[in-house]
Amino acid sequence: MDKAELESFLKVLPPVDFCCVYGSALHPNNRDMSTMVDYILGVSNPEQWHSQNLQMNKNHYASWMVHLGGPKLLLKYGVVRMHDLIKDILNWERFYLSGRLQKPVHILVDNLDIENVNSANLKAAMTAALLLLPPKFTEEDLYAKICSLSYMGDLRMLFAEDRNKVKKIVQGQFDLFQSRYRPFLEEYEAKELLRFMSSGSGQTNVSQDCGLSAARSLVSSLPPMVRSKMGMKLGQEKKLVESGRVIHEVSIGSREEAAKCMQKVLRRTVMVSSARQAVSGLLTVGGVKAVRYLSNKMCKAWKSLR
Repeated sequence: MDKAELESFLKVLPPVDFCCVYGSALHPNNRDMSTMVDYILGVSNPEQWHSQNLQMNKNHYASWMVHLGGPKLLLKYGVVRMHDLIKDILNWERFYLSGRLQKPVHILVDNLDIENVNSANLKAAMTAALLLLPPKFTEEDLYAKICSLSYMGDLRMLFAEDRNKVKKIVQGQFDLFQSRYRPFLEEYEAKELLRFMSSGSGQTNVSQDCGLSAARSLVSSLPPMVRSKMGMKLGQEKKLVESGRVIHEVSIGSREEAAKCMQKVLRRTVMVSSARQAVSGLLTVGGVKAVRYLSNKMCKAWKSLR
């Protein structure tokens, strides 16, 4: 699918401030054009946008919502308030859209320069992945760990997702992952937190400093919401910075303790978000469409177990 084809869908919708598309149909190595393409649409006022869209595209909504005059929940194809999108990107409050934007997407509309804002999200994702990785790993291992962050605790992964999903995403879009994360890898190499080594197989091997000081540096680069939740579990320490401000840092006894705590925080966040999204999808698109979508997911999951 080329950009013109993807943008054609926007012509039948009310205007949006942000739009990106994702899905396996966009993978460079994918040849199955029947695969679904998903859109995330960012708008300033979702209620007003849905009201307009209801008049233009009544068939997008569950029948009971048509009679109520418009939906109050997010649609499956992802309509979100811009303010909420930015908050999630920077803080990982729900870790739903931020998790999606850590993976390659095709941006079609970007009136508020979300692509630049998202650089903080990408750096935080790489930081979280490094905290969970061993002293030595490959570049593909890193992208797989980044990709898996937003699936930890996802209820769909229990029974309705392809078990090889992460591997397929990374291998199908390796070059896209690399172009997104290489600048941050080089930044961490300059700080001597990472070292790169080429191997005969063409893979790039990476080694990292796994000391306590390095772990503290990684935790300090996580989003504020994650650090706050970790601090409630592990405790906090006051620290005076050069500007004269007093900041609160997460108290870390070991790298393993920090990694385990962060993992619990993310898993809990993803679990709540995936449950909320499942209910939203069922209510907004209607029972028949939701069952059809779920059955397709379950077929992929069963095939991946063979």
